[in-house]
Amino acid sequence: MTGESQENEGRPGLVPAALFGLCPRCGARTLFSGPKGTTLATFAPRCRACGLDFSAFNVGDGPAAFLTLIIGALVCALAIMVELGAHPPFWVHVLLWVPFTTLAVVWGLRAGKSALLAAEFQRQAGEARRGDE
Repeated sequence: MTGESQENEGRPGLVPAALFGLCPRCGARTLFSGPKGTTLATFAPRCRACGLDFSAFNVGDGPAAFLTLIIGALVCALAIMVELGAHPPFWVHVLLWVPFTTLAVVWGLRAGKSALLAAEFQRQAGEARRGDE
């Protein structure tokens, strides 16, 4: 048991890695390319601290479908509640829900993709290989 705990020393758990975009090996905040343009939810090619190759992991767009359904339902429910409770003009809905939806989607994609990459790393998941190749 001691060897296993020493092996995992310094590695973040799944939740901190997902919430803060931490490298699953060293815990540095180097998982994403940067805060500009379309790179908000794009992985960096590798960790700038320990050199872990993030391109070796296949996270794909799995979180996007669930995120669309969850955030869409949440925004619709909240918008209906605001409309029935306060009857604001249309522009108030635009000012409320467009930024809220944008921030929720970006944060959700980052958290979802980070969690999947950290889970792949922790479980050493990979593509199945045939024994004869």
